[in-house]
Amino acid sequence: MTKSTIAAFAIGLLFGLGLCVSGMILPSKVKGFLDVAGPWDPSLAFVMGGAVGVGLIAFRVARGRSRALLGDEMRLPKERRIDAPLVVGATIFGIGWGLGGVCPGPAIVDLAFLDPQVVVFVLAMLAGMALEKGARGFIGGAR
Repeated sequence: MTKSTIAAFAIGLLFGLGLCVSGMILPSKVKGFLDVAGPWDPSLAFVMGGAVGVGLIAFRVARGRSRALLGDEMRLPKERRIDAPLVVGATIFGIGWGLGGVCPGPAIVDLAFLDPQVVVFVLAMLAGMALEKGARGFIGGAR
C-alpha cells in the first residue's frame, strides 16, 4: 500500500467517525435540522459551520501549493462558472436530502448499520449516477 492510500483510508475513517459522532447519519436528525417550521434542531449548523471553516482554510492553503502534503500532484477544480447543470444538480440533491434526510457521504457510512432505508437510498443514488452518466454520454460527452 502507498502512503496516499493509507492516508486516504485514515482520513475517510476519521470523516466517517465524525459523521457518526455528529449525528449526520441519522435521517431524523437531518430532517430535524431542515424543518425550520417545526421542532427545529440547529445542532447540525455547528457541524456544517465547522466543515465550511476547515474547507475554507484547506482550499486557501492548497491553492498556494503545486503538490499535496504526500507529494502527489495538486488537482483542484478549475471550473468556477455556475451553469444550468450545476443548479439543476444542486436542486435535485437538496430535494433528495430534504425528503430522505440522507446525504451521500453519511449514507455510505450508514450502510455499515444495514438500515434498509439507507440501502434503498444508496441503490437509488447509484441508479441516478448511472442515469446521469448515460445521459451525459447520450447528449454529447463529458464536460
